Amino acid sequence: MQEILSIILYALGSILLIVLIILGIKLIITMNKIEKITDDINGKLKSLNGFFSIIDFTTDRLATITDKFVDGVTSLIRRLFNKKKEEEYKDE
Repeated sequence: MQEILSIILYALGSILLIVLIILGIKLIITMNKIEKITDDINGKLKSLNGFFSIIDFTTDRLATITDKFVDGVTSLIRRLFNKKKEEEYKDE
């Protein structure tokens, strides 16, 4: 009985070892495919960096222009209200 159990254990151990080797090989193949895909994605992203930098530069300039415009309008409105307040103080 003991010999039969040891033979069964050796057989199951061998089968488990073979299955683990096969899974390891498949994992290595899958990791290589993933590495190729990530390299391809990185290459495509690097080609788009110039485009994104142009967009970033343009939005920064537009933000600067709109900030200056808003500052000008708010200073004009402040001057108008300050003149009215000054005229009210002079009248009193």
